[in-house]
Amino acid sequence: MEPSKSENMPERSTSEAPATVSSAFPPSGCCTNCGGPTISEPPPLASFPEMSPPPNYRPIRAPAINLPHNSQAIILSPVPHAEQVPVVTPPYQFETPVKRIHSPDDIRRFQESASCKNFLGFVVSLSESIRGQKISDPCHISPTVAAIVSILETLLQWIDEIPPAQQSARYGNVSFRSWHERLGERGESLILEFLPEEFKGSRIEIVPYFFDSFGNSSRIDYGTGHETNFAAWLYCLARMGIVKEEDYHGLVARVFVKYLELMRKLQMVYCLEPAGSHGVWGLDDYHFLPFIFGSSQLIDHKYMKPKSIHNDDILENFSSEYMYLSCIAFVKKVKKGLFAEHSPLLDDISGVPNWKKVNSGLLKMYKVEVLEKVPIMQHFLFGWLIKWEE
Repeated sequence: MEPSKSENMPERSTSEAPATVSSAFPPSGCCTNCGGPTISEPPPLASFPEMSPPPNYRPIRAPAINLPHNSQAIILSPVPHAEQVPVVTPPYQFETPVKRIHSPDDIRRFQESASCKNFLGFVVSLSESIRGQKISDPCHISPTVAAIVSILETLLQWIDEIPPAQQSARYGNVSFRSWHERLGERGESLILEFLPEEFKGSRIEIVPYFFDSFGNSSRIDYGTGHETNFAAWLYCLARMGIVKEEDYHGLVARVFVKYLELMRKLQMVYCLEPAGSHGVWGLDDYHFLPFIFGSSQLIDHKYMKPKSIHNDDILENFSSEYMYLSCIAFVKKVKKGLFAEHSPLLDDISGVPNWKKVNSGLLKMYKVEVLEKVPIMQHFLFGWLIKWEE
């Protein structure tokens, strides 16, 4: 039987202890925290080579805030501000819009342009128009806003008239192509019904934005780029003065809410594939803007905080009034498992202290993660109303 290591070690005074050990541990009979004298016997010293190495710990997931490679760009990006949309004047020079973005250099050119800044300012204005308001609160509904809501309700009816085909594929029901084909056949006439006579010629420019707002018929997918096209279509209407600033509240609370209802039904019925989804590290598989508008609704709310999304009773009772809660409830409905695992970014955002910080952070994130992404913006169109500046 081998003697213990302590028996083989010769006794040594504290003054003879190696400097490396004495610097890490106080002398015998001293407090390990403050170095003062103590009456208790200190534990035996352990030599560094014999200490157990720390275990190899691998977390289930890294913190979401560290994941995006451009998170620093989001943090350093200034918070976008609302801008007044300049209304065009005669002579009108409407043209068929075309794609202009093909590289990061094109993205930089777009970001520096007045068109990009004003479009983002329009999104901020929409967000501010619904600040502190519930969806059901009274708002100004102009004939144009009512007409757009009516168009979206017509598109909803088409889903009932075109049932999904029986197929084994999980994503991409081919009946969506039939729905989209009908949109191409009848969509322009629906828009012409509310366009003033002087702007009938704008259909060659604004109709492509509208058609691209509901997903891609060949890929049978939908994502934030298509959602941005819908916002661009509304922006074009604002550029022509067809919708005015007093309509902004109605555009969010009536038009965009109806658009969200339509897209969720299209996603569920035709199993649209997420276009360019970031998986669990994305904000949402399909949408971004309702989180911006919804967080604005909740700014300065007396009771509901960002962490309230974890309360199922709150989601059940208030998701019909607040878009942010509606989005969270929808995510929890379609995704299984722990919320922190399938939606870690949303889970992290719930730890932000107030809704104002959530809203400003989402606006910055929308600029960086959507408007500055080549895979998304390469499909964006530029014409006379949204100019490409050389």
